[in-house]
Amino acid sequence: MIQRKLLGAAIAGLVAMSASMAMAAGDADAGKKVFNKCRACHKIEAGAGNGVGPNLHGVVGRKAGTAEGFKYSKAFQEADFDWNDENLHQYLEDPRKFLPGNKMAFPGLRSEEDRDNVIAYLEAESK
Repeated sequence: MIQRKLLGAAIAGLVAMSASMAMAAGDADAGKKVFNKCRACHKIEAGAGNGVGPNLHGVVGRKAGTAEGFKYSKAFQEADFDWNDENLHQYLEDPRKFLPGNKMAFPGLRSEEDRDNVIAYLEAESK
């Protein structure tokens, strides 16, 4: 009985890990090109400060709404989650649907591949 429970837990862990790895399967070089759409408002270089939007250096793993010196919407001030591959993917698809009341004017990236690539770029640039 214990072996079955352990096997079930191991399988569940592998499934969750594969889903997480699938989200991060993008191409950072391609993501850099897609990120050019984001550069009008966002910076990604460490210490570069904020633009119209917050600096995205180190965004993966960071608590939402906490980039130093950026004035966030009430929606982000009240947000209680850390950015990860999964929620970045959802946010980049449709920012207003993901977090109603946020101020980002960009409507989102419709291409799943573009979202995967941008997330890979954000991860690579945040190291």
